[in-house]
Amino acid sequence: MRQTANRLKPFFENINFEREDNTMMVNFGPQHPSAHGQMRLMLELKGEEVVKATPGIGYLHRGMEKMGENMIYNEFLPTTDRMDYIASTSNNYGFALAVEKLLGIEAPRRAEIIRTMLLELNRIMSHLFWLATHALDVGAMSVFLYAFREREYAMDLIEDYCGARLTHSAVRIGGVPLDLPDTWCEDLERFITNFEKEIDRYEGLLTENRIWRMRLENVGVIDEKLAKSWGCTGIVLRAAGVKWDLRKEMPYGLYPELDFNVPIASTGDAYGRYKCYIQEMRETAKILRQLIPMYKGSESSLMAHAPEYISAPKEQIMTQNYSLMQHFVLVTQGMRPPKGEIYVATESPKGELGYMIVSDGTPYAYKMKLRAPSFWHTGVLEEMLPGHQLADVVTIIGNLNIVFGEIDR
Repeated sequence: MRQTANRLKPFFENINFEREDNTMMVNFGPQHPSAHGQMRLMLELKGEEVVKATPGIGYLHRGMEKMGENMIYNEFLPTTDRMDYIASTSNNYGFALAVEKLLGIEAPRRAEIIRTMLLELNRIMSHLFWLATHALDVGAMSVFLYAFREREYAMDLIEDYCGARLTHSAVRIGGVPLDLPDTWCEDLERFITNFEKEIDRYEGLLTENRIWRMRLENVGVIDEKLAKSWGCTGIVLRAAGVKWDLRKEMPYGLYPELDFNVPIASTGDAYGRYKCYIQEMRETAKILRQLIPMYKGSESSLMAHAPEYISAPKEQIMTQNYSLMQHFVLVTQGMRPPKGEIYVATESPKGELGYMIVSDGTPYAYKMKLRAPSFWHTGVLEEMLPGHQLADVVTIIGNLNIVFGEIDR
């Protein structure tokens, strides 16, 4: 009991529970449904105004980085699904790309096209989940129903490819496990056509809605200086006027070949972030349209040819003795990357998702560190919440698009 008290001491040492003024301490979460995960937010209130905010994380104890250091590389890849579980493919891809850079291999073009399709479809799913839950937090029930309906259609496409709807594991180190089903591209095109019309519906319900604007405008303002000082990325940074998208600034995969814009805003408030999310969904639909003809004109190879690190195709494993032995060693013992250190960052739906891997030449990473955007966007609450009303706290937390699965270390 004494050890537990000592561990909690740094969290509570700046909080005075005994006071003679008119302020009051309130626990917001971790049970509150609008806390969007395992966050305890200590609010010091003067009436309805927030005087001080102390976000406390650590209510999800999985040790994701240590798990990555105690699993062989291929074994850890499905575990990354459980970080930002709303955008599983972005976690898979970021880790696979980091290991590929460490190995010095590249995925075949067809595999990279499929990966990008899944990434951008997952971006739509993530943004729709954000829009639905954020609107519900503020009181807009209809948008929640419409957005979740379209998200289900997007999940149907993911399920048609890999058989899973939430935790996909649809990417492999070196490529992808499967080719697209026969009519998948046609289904995707129909989805995009309908989705673009639905975005107009969302905007018709929200963008000029008087209540929506009153709840979001000039609320949760994060200017450029504050965003940079707290390491904010993604739409939180772009809504502050900084045009920074890793797909453009530090391009990877097929993104240098794709034509899309990076939406920005100048207000830095919750309403500016909302408009950036809406516009980014339109740009994602534009990217998916470009990928369909690219896929149809690509060769059929799906995995990189690197026998030292990547298993041979199943046909060879079943017919060639050497390929079978190599596959057995890779599955039971794991690949052995060369000694070295790598950091690879990708643009997940929430911001910069980075993997740092240190290899000592064994099948296990000597050191692994994860750079997840939600961690930094939770920290900024401490500085941005004071001065707001209690009702605005729900709006701000939902608007920042925080998922606590990727905050866990």
